[in-house]
Amino acid sequence: MTKKAVKDSLEESLKRLEEIVGILEGGEIPLEESLDLFEEGILLSKNCSEKLKKAELRIQKLVKNLDGQFELHEFYDKEEEDE
Repeated sequence: MTKKAVKDSLEESLKRLEEIVGILEGGEIPLEESLDLFEEGILLSKNCSEKLKKAELRIQKLVKNLDGQFELHEFYDKEEEDE
């Protein structure tokens, strides 16, 4: 996988993953090429996962407090996990 592929957007990476799955499901390519595509797919999958994790950390949620006012909280709240 090239350095460019690592820098691709999430959408581009997902599109390439779909292409790879289609090719591999077709079963008409040599084993070595299948293995190369599988490796590329794994790297793309990890890249997508990292991008989604970063996006998740940027998301905030709007919560109504006891006074009826809305306030922003981080999407992932450690205290909520402990409850």
